Amino acid sequence: MDYEVVIGLEVHAQLSTRSKIFCGCSTTFGAPPNTQTCPVCLGMPGVLPVLNRRVVEFAIKTALACHGEVVPHCRFARKNYFYPDMPKNYQISQYDEPLVSGGYVEIPTPEGMKRVRLVRIHLEEDVGKSIHGENLDDPRASYVDFNRSGVPLMEVVSQPDLSSPDEAKLYLQRLRTILQYLEVCDGNMEEGSFRCDANISLRPRGVWEYGTKVEIKNMNSFRNVQRALEYEITRQTKALDAGEKLVQETRLWDANRGLTRSMRSKEYAHDYRYFPEPDLVPLAITREWIEEIRRTLPELPDARMQRFVAEYGIPEYDAGVLTSSKTLADYYEACIKRYPKPKVVSNWIMVELLRALNRDGIEVEQSRVTPENLAELLTLVDDGTISGTMAKTVFDGMYETGKAATDIVQERGLRQISDENALVAAIEQVLVNNSKEVDEFRAGREKLLSFFMGQVMKATQGKANPQAVNKLLREKLAGKEA
Repeated sequence: MDYEVVIGLEVHAQLSTRSKIFCGCSTTFGAPPNTQTCPVCLGMPGVLPVLNRRVVEFAIKTALACHGEVVPHCRFARKNYFYPDMPKNYQISQYDEPLVSGGYVEIPTPEGMKRVRLVRIHLEEDVGKSIHGENLDDPRASYVDFNRSGVPLMEVVSQPDLSSPDEAKLYLQRLRTILQYLEVCDGNMEEGSFRCDANISLRPRGVWEYGTKVEIKNMNSFRNVQRALEYEITRQTKALDAGEKLVQETRLWDANRGLTRSMRSKEYAHDYRYFPEPDLVPLAITREWIEEIRRTLPELPDARMQRFVAEYGIPEYDAGVLTSSKTLADYYEACIKRYPKPKVVSNWIMVELLRALNRDGIEVEQSRVTPENLAELLTLVDDGTISGTMAKTVFDGMYETGKAATDIVQERGLRQISDENALVAAIEQVLVNNSKEVDEFRAGREKLLSFFMGQVMKATQGKANPQAVNKLLREKLAGKEA
């Protein structure tokens, strides 16, 4: 049977505030276990939460960027469940009165831009982190690190508007880019500051009613989200074709084995026994506050892409790639301030830099090649110090070591030979060694010019200036004196 895939995503974005959502503890990642805690985030008896104003501002920023409606009055709720890494045995979250309602994120598809609607954006606190035996001296032991407990989370819940794993990946990438431009979340999936749960179901094509929903957890990269959804589509298709009944459940993605496995039956809202948080008053958002935040919104990805096309004259494709992350767009503009040839810079970033970054699985901010050094490299090509071919070798050296282009050129003896006397000597020797080919060239086989070019480059170990060699070769082969 032909099935339609229905996907909705729940994204948890850790907000980039210096302190936690309900206390003043630091949110810095990587601190020693349980060193960034206090009675509030440890859930000690008698303590009271105090809401972090910056957390609310970040959520309002996101709402404005995603076309959502900021609700004038909202409140927090207690979500009751029991995990070892949750000190209070409940989580302060939002339920029936979220901060933001509606909105959308647009993604490119082969049929054009697709609007993925949002259900809501709400705020909540994170829980701690369980550390199990494989990371400890005693493989039977489990410990809990509460540093993450109370870190502010913003949950962005989409409508089930996504129809394929590819669309889900595009949506996540687009949402993360928006959050990074807003500087409300760093989007680091490996550190868990941008993580996703996926809800997926299948239904016979043409049927209106949704199929049985399965939730997938434990996905820490765009590729893993895509792979997990692809696996689940295959699993559910086989089950439905065999007449099996799917159950609503939560499944974990096992990246090493490339499959999902059942974790537990899926909870319903009533299982959490939500009720209004008694220790926090309802939150009132004024129109003046919203407009004040709107005035602080930065240039967002679409606007920046359009500006790159208009201001720098580069193709839309280039502009789309360069603005796909804020740090990459910043890197590009820092380069062209020092080397004002936008298309040349675009080509080097998209071909050489992104090739190396993708190979190593790192982001542009981790690159050893600074914008200043890339601009210097391109200047060396323009002034004839090195050739375009040499520049790629120099770039690789810069990427490996972090050294400046001039240092790599000096250390490796890569300076281009442009001295006419030296080039003439090399060319004459090549022509003497290949007299037969010289006669054939003069008889009309002009394609042999590339042969002579190659021989001269070989004789000079690739250091000869190609433009100068071409000119001098033509003169010699024509019987002219240099």
